[in-house]
Amino acid sequence: MRTLRRVLLGFVLCLAVLLLGATPLLAKCGHLKLHVTPKQAYVFIDDVPLGWGSGLFCADPGEHTLAVYNYGYKPYTWKFTAESGKTSSLSVALEAIPGTVPGPWGRIELKGPEGAAVLLNGDTPDFFVGNVGESSGGKRRLLAPPGDYQLTVLGCCWGTVYSGPITVGGNQRTIIPLVNPGEKKTVDWSEGKSLGSLPRFQAEAGSITVAVAKPTAQLSSASAQVECGGSTQLTWSSTDAPRVELSGVGPVAASGGQTVQPKQTTDYKLTATGPGGVVTSDATVTVNTNIQGSLSVTPAEIRYHKVGDKVDQQGSASLSWSAPGADTASLDPFGSVSPTGNRTVQPTPSKTDVGPIDETITYTLHSSNACGGSDTRTATLHIVGSIEVAQEATAEVLEVKLSLNSVYFPTDLPTVADPKGGLVPSQQHRLQELVTNFKQYLQLRPDAHLILQAHADKRGSVAYNMTLSERRAAGVRGFLIEQGIAESNIESKWFGKEQNLDAASVKQLTEQNPNLTPEDRERVLRHFPTFMLANNRRVDVVLSTTGQKSLQYFPYNSEDLKVLLGPSPKAKAAHRKAKAEVKE
Repeated sequence: MRTLRRVLLGFVLCLAVLLLGATPLLAKCGHLKLHVTPKQAYVFIDDVPLGWGSGLFCADPGEHTLAVYNYGYKPYTWKFTAESGKTSSLSVALEAIPGTVPGPWGRIELKGPEGAAVLLNGDTPDFFVGNVGESSGGKRRLLAPPGDYQLTVLGCCWGTVYSGPITVGGNQRTIIPLVNPGEKKTVDWSEGKSLGSLPRFQAEAGSITVAVAKPTAQLSSASAQVECGGSTQLTWSSTDAPRVELSGVGPVAASGGQTVQPKQTTDYKLTATGPGGVVTSDATVTVNTNIQGSLSVTPAEIRYHKVGDKVDQQGSASLSWSAPGADTASLDPFGSVSPTGNRTVQPTPSKTDVGPIDETITYTLHSSNACGGSDTRTATLHIVGSIEVAQEATAEVLEVKLSLNSVYFPTDLPTVADPKGGLVPSQQHRLQELVTNFKQYLQLRPDAHLILQAHADKRGSVAYNMTLSERRAAGVRGFLIEQGIAESNIESKWFGKEQNLDAASVKQLTEQNPNLTPEDRERVLRHFPTFMLANNRRVDVVLSTTGQKSLQYFPYNSEDLKVLLGPSPKAKAAHRKAKAEVKE
């Protein structure tokens, strides 16, 4: 691509050739024989103004861009290659922009070199409105909406003739002698009062009127408010504006859309600049930076008991938190966490000496987001209990410790094929505590033994459930023997479904269970048939020396709860129908 200087030189030389008929010189440039409609259309090659109307144009050999403009028409551009000594022909018929544009009007009259290109509010061909001949007075009128403009006049191939601000008044003529701009003046123009809406370009019988349209711009947002991190779609449109810019984005197409994700409340501005002025349109997107966090501890109070070096009771609680709209969160005293989550805590009191325990632990959730929002929430956990001096174990103390809970099984377990199945980890843990205390108790009461009483729920035949409860007793017995309890100290009994707890008993046990929260009890009532069945799939443990029986508190808070509950009664009913008599 050659420089502007070379373009101008090529044009001047080719013009000289045409005038002088010097054939050798013609071979130095390529020619373009151009016919344009309307005949007033203006020709630019590589953004250099070459004049208006049809004609023969020359350019240095190489690639070039032809642009044909006439205000009120859609411009035409074409890339072509000029070959030395060759002539190309092209006809261009511009498409008129339909419709009219409203007043009021002011008139611009320029006195200067005929054919110089006139541009308003820009220095590229997009802002072309006519030539000096079309704005020199008489029947040739250049009309514009009242306002302030930047006027640029480019001479054909010889650069800028004039550049500077002008003000156009309504129903006034602004007259600028380009050779002496200091003498510009403004006079009344009464004709403007009678002019209404006009076509952008009119040419007939030697009369030419260019009516420059004021640009329009419209910007809107799909959502006036978004949450932090959210997005919305901006949509815009404009007319009569070669240059359109969107704040924060830059130049954009005349019409379009853009997804934005503001971090703070933002006023987006669309600026449309055209020969007829500069207009703007705004759309404000409000960003909600608020975080409505929550933090809770369940239960709100736990117990801790320690005798000597052994902790025999240490309660746990569940921390749950949520911080919608947050990007980051931290939970004191644990550190960084996800904005939503939960965790189980089993705190140890700070007190270490003998005496009662009454302490409160405070947990604090801090959350924030990229939009500047922040939130702080606290929750407290009360620890009560005591620390006691270790005493030598007595039979009475051990008998209290042997008042453990019954052992529970999932549905239909164990099976004949898997006689050890169904003893889930939480229930194994209970039996391990039983083994530890019973071994100490045997040192004081060697003749003591444990009586295992196994049960099954009401589903299935009498025979099937009797066999199933026998397998459950055998499973617990086998586990105790593996842990070191002699067979002679264990007695097993099984009752099938003959001694099931009734609904009243299950409800009473649920109310008495100290490990349940009100929410737990409500859940039991909502799913009572399922819990009713689960309460009867158990093995009770009776101490022979005292006759005391293990507590029949169902382990609602164990990690094995879903396994112990098994399928719902409806699912089980379908299962029973398929299995006929071999079922629970």
